[in-house]
Amino acid sequence: MKQVSIMIKPASSLCDLRCKYCFYADVAQSRAVASFGMMKPETVGAVLANVAAELQPGDKVHFVFQGGEPTLAGLDFYRTFVSIAGQWQDVQVTYALQTNGILLDEEWCKFLKEHDFLVGVSLDLLRDCHDEVRVDARGHGTWKQVTRAITLLDRHAVEYNVLCTLTNAVARHPRQVWQQLQKLDVRFVQFTPCLGELEGERSPYALTPKRFADFYVTLFDLWREEIRQGKWRSVKFFDDVVNLLVLGRPTGCGMDGVCRPQLVVEADGSAYPCDFYCTDEYRLGNLTRQTVSELLTAPGVRAFVDRPQPRPGFCEMCPYDTFCAGNCPRMRREICYTGQDAYCGYRDFLDRCGEGLAQLARKYSQRLRSAAQTEGGNEK
Repeated sequence: MKQVSIMIKPASSLCDLRCKYCFYADVAQSRAVASFGMMKPETVGAVLANVAAELQPGDKVHFVFQGGEPTLAGLDFYRTFVSIAGQWQDVQVTYALQTNGILLDEEWCKFLKEHDFLVGVSLDLLRDCHDEVRVDARGHGTWKQVTRAITLLDRHAVEYNVLCTLTNAVARHPRQVWQQLQKLDVRFVQFTPCLGELEGERSPYALTPKRFADFYVTLFDLWREEIRQGKWRSVKFFDDVVNLLVLGRPTGCGMDGVCRPQLVVEADGSAYPCDFYCTDEYRLGNLTRQTVSELLTAPGVRAFVDRPQPRPGFCEMCPYDTFCAGNCPRMRREICYTGQDAYCGYRDFLDRCGEGLAQLARKYSQRLRSAAQTEGGNEK
């Protein structure tokens, strides 16, 4: 039995918002073709045929739809996709969708519930921060529309988590963030560090290592206090760190400094090894003409894994080096270090909260093992 996870971008880099910090808009602009448009029905058929070609009874396939904004592809796209994949015999197929929530309505929610989609909704949790950067084409904030979408998901009992981009502005207010999580009754949240651009000037919204550490130190105290009260709210970063302590293996991509190639498929079928690196340089091939195994063994995979990933000398003296190894290469400037000093945000966090995390790991090890087996595919 094997497990296959594939990220699909059915609307390429197209989006109905103009978020000021969008990392994928930055990635797309670095390509010769910024947008491949909408995924065509013949592309869907060819992609799924090549996925199915190597499946055996008992296999599991997880599709994650991302963008750009994947709902722009329309409900008929997803109906066709699910209908074709539903014909596979003795194969477990699961789905996740990351969305800004703008287009979600009753019909969408009924479909998502019927087919057990896990939905990730992008919401930056502090209204002023959200409305400053997550704007529509007219420059208007979108908090009201996104919270309306969350209400709809709740009404239809669709499983979802909140995806909050951790900008410097959001990171300044961990207590207010926690209060908003409680107010909205968010049970699962993932904070994604706001990234700087691939090249050029550092974005004013990009997280800094010091803000990263201070945010999570305060949030950890609030999270732990709720646990002591018998409540468990999933904060993915904490779950991942504790799982690493309990299981001895990462449950979050890149947490141990190792790039493990994924399969990200653009609207024309082009395949890449990582959502952060969907660039011409790392294009692996095309899933309309090659199988999953052919793409994952393509020369581009080795080039991606072996690319230079410099770390500063102070990492070698760090007590957490075997635990972290520099973390995700794309996020190092935001989490670990800026290259201007010997300060590391991740080390600072572990210095201040590591013992508390270890205590939780020992106390809740069985629960965490069970949770780790059912997690996955929820990030980004």
